[in-house]
Amino acid sequence: GKKTLCQKMVDELKHYYNGFHLLWIDTKVAARMVWRLLHGQVLTRRERRRLLRTCADLFRLVPFLVFVIVPFMEFLLPVFLKLFPEMLPSTFETESKKEEKQKKKLSAKLELAKFLQETIAEMAKRNKADTA
Repeated sequence: GKKTLCQKMVDELKHYYNGFHLLWIDTKVAARMVWRLLHGQVLTRRERRRLLRTCADLFRLVPFLVFVIVPFMEFLLPVFLKLFPEMLPSTFETESKKEEKQKKKLSAKLELAKFLQETIAEMAKRNKADTA
């Protein structure tokens, strides 16, 4: 059924708490990775991507905190998220947003694959015409 206003507020607070908690964990892990880098160790590709994502999340946190700290500014957050969809740190994304982003990436990859297949088919036709 429908949630009451109090339940919605509690859910949002839990969402923000979990987001900040995950960001804190990511930051601690990233700090260890930076420490390893400074001491001459090499990071794996997966660790490097995680470090880059965490650094980007920390830079995205600054404008996000303005919305959380300034009173009543959180009501404008949906408007700004519509204008700037990548504004939120990755730890604050919901599952539906993640799925939507994955679907968009997959459809873009499919379009690119179709284009490449058509290009190769066209090149094959030209080569047949040139050899004949």
